[in-house]
Amino acid sequence: MAQQDGLELTPHLPEHRTTTMEQGRFCRAECSCGWRGPARRARSQARTDAQNHQAG
Repeated sequence: MAQQDGLELTPHLPEHRTTTMEQGRFCRAECSCGWRGPARRARSQARTDAQNHQAG
């Protein structure tokens, strides 16, 4: 794609989009960057893992 005069392309900054995934009795946080948190029995802890990943 050609760049037009006067327009600057913004660098692609990867966004961290996290979700939780169920695995049997466990829940794990995952991110669009490829990061995966540990398997947890408590969904709330998996959500906390995801929040900590996004903040860091």
